[in-house]
Parts: sequence; C-alpha cells; structure tokens
Amino acid sequence: MSKKIIAIIGSYRKNGITDEAVDVILGALRQKGAETEKIHLTDKRIEFCTNCRCCTQDKAEERRGKCVFNDDMNGLLSKIDAADGIILASPINLSDATAIMKRFVERLIVYTYWPWGRMIPELRVKKRNKKAVTITSSSCYGWIGKIIMPGAANLMKRTAALTGAKVVKSLHFGRVCMAKGQKLSEKERNLAASCADVIC
Repeated sequence: MSKKIIAIIGSYRKNGITDEAVDVILGALRQKGAETEKIHLTDKRIEFCTNCRCCTQDKAEERRGKCVFNDDMNGLLSKIDAADGIILASPINLSDATAIMKRFVERLIVYTYWPWGRMIPELRVKKRNKKAVTITSSSCYGWIGKIIMPGAANLMKRTAALTGAKVVKSLHFGRVCMAKGQKLSEKERNLAASCADVIC
C-alpha cells in the first residue's frame, strides 16, 4: 500500500520559494510511489479559534474533539489523520510563522483534552507514528535564520506532535528576497528532494 503524504502550506504567495520546495519534495515522493496532496491554507475557510474549549472537554473523544465551527478545518484534519506523513511549510514574517499558519495551529487545540479546572492540556494522540518535515524560509542567510528566528520551526514541531507526527527533517531556505520570482538553486532542490527518503 502506498504512503499518503499531505503538505500544509502557510504562504500567502503561490509559486514562491516555500511552494517550490514543497513541490520538489512531493515530486520525489510520487517517484517513490507515494500518494500526495498539497493544501494552501489561503484556499481554505478557517475561522479563528475563540478559545471556548468546547472541543477539549469530552475525554471520550479519541483522536480529537469536535469544534463548534463548521468550516474547512474538520475536513483538513481528517486528511491529516489519514496521512502517513505531513509536510508543514511557512515563510517567516517578522521573525515567526505567518498569521495564517498560526490560525491553523490554534485550531489544533481539538487534539487536546483540557477540562475546566485543569492547569495544562493533555495530548489526545499519545503515539507519534507519523513522520513530518518542516520548511521555513526567510530573507537572511539560512544558518542565521535558524539561530535568530527559531520560532517558526519550533511552532511547526509542536504542531506535528499534536497530530501524532515526529519531525524527521527541518529545512530552512535563506536569502529568498534576492529577486522577484526567485527560484531554488539546484543544490536547494536536491536538498528538498532528499526529504522524500526520510518521510516515506
């Protein structure tokens, strides 16, 4: 049976560096026989979490609680649950992941059990049997971005854990502001393609 890999992209711009990196990984995965899907969060209707915590109260719900909103999030999470691996990708804006990625992440509270009176939530998904790859990009040099702006990568690592995935590879592409319509270098494309070997 082929592996199912889903990519969640929190970029506002299609066909940019982040999008291209995801396409390279997904292409390499398809060559290995994987079934892939790419989802742009900008194409989905995702309401802001209001922290009502209705979804966190019932322990009987196994993998995730039920959100009060009837938007695209439930279908998206069902696809994540059915996948063998996930790719989480976001450019870095003002030192962190994009607002649309954070909107998605906040709605992942459904993966916790957090009744009123308890100080901290409990993860519903105990076993991390999925694999995850995270991708970030910024205008500064790649190695500097990793050091001075770790927030986005850390956020996506925690995001993966909520859904039952363990990050097996994190990529950061730097100096992505050098030209309009900039593309990945051959070296960067090869680096992205190599992720298929660890997630599939």
